[in-house]
Amino acid sequence: MALQVIRKNIFFRPDSKRVLARYFNLGAERATRIISRILNSTKQQKTDLFNQLLRNFSKRHRSIVSIWEKSFSYTMELLHDSPLASKTYTYQDKLLIGAYFTMEYSIEAAAFFNPSIVESPDQTQLNEGEKRVIISFRATGEGHVSSLVFRSGVIDNNMDIHMDDVGVLLEKPKSFKNYRYQREDFMEKLSQIHDPTEEMVSILMSKFTESFTYEELRRYITEIKEENQLDVENMILMDHVAWLASSHYEITFSLDTAISERVIFPILGTEKNGIEDARFVRFICDKGKCTYYATYTAYDGITILPKLLSTKDFIHFKIQPINGKIANKGAALFPRQVNGKYVLLCRVDGESNYIAFSDDLINWHQEVTLLCEPTLPLEYVQLGNCGSPIETSKGWLVLTHAVGPMREYTISALLLDLEDPTKIVGKLQRPLIFPNTEEREGYVPNVVYSCGQIVHNGYLIIPYAMSDHTSTYAIVNLNELLQELTKG
Repeated sequence: MALQVIRKNIFFRPDSKRVLARYFNLGAERATRIISRILNSTKQQKTDLFNQLLRNFSKRHRSIVSIWEKSFSYTMELLHDSPLASKTYTYQDKLLIGAYFTMEYSIEAAAFFNPSIVESPDQTQLNEGEKRVIISFRATGEGHVSSLVFRSGVIDNNMDIHMDDVGVLLEKPKSFKNYRYQREDFMEKLSQIHDPTEEMVSILMSKFTESFTYEELRRYITEIKEENQLDVENMILMDHVAWLASSHYEITFSLDTAISERVIFPILGTEKNGIEDARFVRFICDKGKCTYYATYTAYDGITILPKLLSTKDFIHFKIQPINGKIANKGAALFPRQVNGKYVLLCRVDGESNYIAFSDDLINWHQEVTLLCEPTLPLEYVQLGNCGSPIETSKGWLVLTHAVGPMREYTISALLLDLEDPTKIVGKLQRPLIFPNTEEREGYVPNVVYSCGQIVHNGYLIIPYAMSDHTSTYAIVNLNELLQELTKG
C-alpha cells in the first residue's frame, strides 16, 4: 500500500496590504534640495499637506508620527555637515520632513513561502486534541528583500489549522547591540571572510582586549585607522571587522503587538539583501526548559552568513553568527543534545547532506560528516534538509529536499539512528511530495520546499511553499511513514 500524503486545502497567501514603514534614503545632496522646498512652502500648504498625511496614513501604521520623527532624525544625521542639521525646526516641519523620507514597503508583495512550524509557548485555552502553533515564513517584497514574519493558529483533531486574525499594523523591533566578543573567536571568524596579513593580525591582536563590546570595537577601529597608514586592502579589512561585529544584535518587540505584526526585517549590512529560510526548532535542554532557535542565512548581495536566532517568547530575540565549517545555506539544529553534543544538519558543498557536532551552539569547528549524497535521479542536482529532525521511537526523522531535472524540487525523508545520527536507518525511494499541477506555477516554478515540521495526534504536519509564492501544508500518518522507512 502506497504511503498516503493528504494535502490540506488551506493556504497561506501573500497580502500586499501588509506594509512596513521604512526610511527612504535619497542621499545628502537630494535631501538638502527636498528640505529647502518643504521649508519654502507656505504655512497653509504645510498645514493642508500635514492633515492629508495624517488622514491617509494614521490608520496604516501603529504610530506614524513616531515613525516620521525617527525619519527626521535619520535625515539630520545624514546632513550632519550641513547648516540644515543645526537649524531650528517647528514640530510640524520636522514631521513633514520625516514623511518625505519615509516609504511604505509591502513585505509580502512578491512571495510568502518556506514555512517552518513549532509548538507555541502558549498552550492555554485549548480543547482536548488541539495544539497552538506558530508558523514562520520568508516574506519577500520589492527588490526581492526577504524578511521573517509569523502567523499563529490552532490545529484541531482533524489536523485543520485555524489561523488567528492577522494584524495589519506591522512593527519593526527596537534593535540594540548588547554583545561581548571573545578575541580568539572573533579573529577566527574574521579569517574565514578575509585573510589579513601577519602585520594586520599583530595590530588587531595587540589592540583587542581578551573580550570587548561592540562600542569598544568601534573605538579600536577608529584608533587603528588613526595610528596606521592603511592601504586600500587594509581599509577593506577594517570594514570587514565592523561588518562582522555588527552581525551580533538583540531585538525586542512591543508587548502590545500580535505575533503576526512582528517583522524581523534586515537591519544590518550583513543581511541587507535578505533573511532567508529560517528553520525553527523547539530545543529542550537537560533541565527540561525550552528555547526556540532558528538557523537562517543572512545575505548581503555577495556573501552568505549562517546565523542563529534564539527566543523564549517570540518577543525578545538574540541574533549572532555561527562560526566554523558549516558556512553554507540550510543549517538545521537537532531539538536536543545527542551524547552531550549539539548536532546540526548542514550542506557544506552545495550538493550533499552533512552532519556536524559541537560543544556549543555558535562554534562548529569539528570536521563535518557526509550523511548522504545524490544517488537517485531526482536528487542528481542537489540534496538538502527541510528543517530540524524530529525525534521518534524509531529514530530521528528528517525531511529532505532534492533537485532533479528541470530544476524540480521534491520533498522526501530519511531516518537516522537515535544514538548515532551519522547512521542512516532508512530512506524513502520516492518523494513524499512533488509539485502537482496547481503547485508548479509561481515565482520560481516546480518547487515545493519546507523549513520545519511538527507531530500532532500521530500525524506529521508538513507546511511547505508552492513555487516560492504561496504556502500550504500536508499531513502523513507518522507510524505509516516510519514503517515505510524501516521496512528494509
